[in-house]
Amino acid sequence: MLGGWSKKPRGGADTPLVAAVRAELAGADEETVRIVSAIAGLLGQIAYADHRFTEPEEVRIRLELGRIQGLTAPGVDAICRVLRRHIVEVAAVESPWYARALRDLADRELRLQVLDLLVEVAAADDEICLAETNVLRHAVGALGLDQEDYNRAQARHRDKLRVLR
Repeated sequence: MLGGWSKKPRGGADTPLVAAVRAELAGADEETVRIVSAIAGLLGQIAYADHRFTEPEEVRIRLELGRIQGLTAPGVDAICRVLRRHIVEVAAVESPWYARALRDLADRELRLQVLDLLVEVAAADDEICLAETNVLRHAVGALGLDQEDYNRAQARHRDKLRVLR
């Protein structure tokens, strides 16, 4: 039993996202599957924070998932299909589970990289709205990071923060 994974969502069954990641990363160990699933789930959560999963956000998610070693272009397609199909569940129900997985399984450097990715997805449509800002701030705490980490991550996109306009 991996740290933090004793309580799985949906009555102990894998989520569709975890199942897709496992299928696309055939041969990967369980910890890797959980980490990649968590990253994909949190990227989906921030993309849907404003209740829209836009094309620029999906393009950014595809780009970031495509950088994961062992994940092919068809694998990225499969994961994005699952995100689109289950985005409400991923964003509203499963996201705390994914954040906890990263907090438990990933070192601080990886969690900071994920925060940077979350900000990149939020800014993908050239605006970071209040709902996205709120989700980002919540994710910071859920990932075991702090306000300074958030400030550094969002500084590159300060001009896109709707609350400052």
